[in-house]
Amino acid sequence: MHSEKISTAWVCTFGLPRSWKWDTFDFQISQLKNLVSQDGELFYLADFLSPPDAVECFARLRDELDWQQEVATVVGRRVPVPRLVCWYGDEGAVYQYSGLTHYPQAWTETLFGLKQSMENASGHGFNSVLGNLYRDGRDSMGWHADREKVLGVKPFIASLSLGAERLFKMRHNKTGETLDIPLASGSLLLMGGSLQHHWRHCVPKSRQPLSARINLTFRNIINQGLSNR
Repeated sequence: MHSEKISTAWVCTFGLPRSWKWDTFDFQISQLKNLVSQDGELFYLADFLSPPDAVECFARLRDELDWQQEVATVVGRRVPVPRLVCWYGDEGAVYQYSGLTHYPQAWTETLFGLKQSMENASGHGFNSVLGNLYRDGRDSMGWHADREKVLGVKPFIASLSLGAERLFKMRHNKTGETLDIPLASGSLLLMGGSLQHHWRHCVPKSRQPLSARINLTFRNIINQGLSNR
């Protein structure tokens, strides 16, 4: 079984302008190193947002978004989700998983600006975003893959991290190969190709006294046949 911890020293970095104008970037995914050795695409940019912008963005999102404590169905049991959650997007971008149905709230100005910057940087379009607020090290995300049918055959997901650094773990379904990536505040993780069909990922609990972290995963819902209510 192969295990590798990613160093962030090599990463190509850039920041958004302090004016909060969401400009295009002189950047191509093809210029980045694919972090997985097989079955998918995974790219990491440590400083997608500059430290001041990341702090400002975290504060805005923490205060502006409608964070909810959800209860999921796990092996027939109703269990509180160990983090706060919100779902925003275009009308009709309904997302279902773990027995939960997420109806999108309308984009906020901050979220829509971030969506545009994700699209400019990645070359992919997004119509929705899942927000997770990890209040401290006790909040977590279990092993899973984002492979619901509404995300398409090869989902492309842009994941922005803000606040406390948390460990992002990956594991290959067949080989058991693992990958550990510390996700810094302001960093962007791009997942694409067949990654979700061959790898699982999680954000484990931490025994360290961590402060809050916000993670935004921008997605494209391809089947928008359900109404918002």
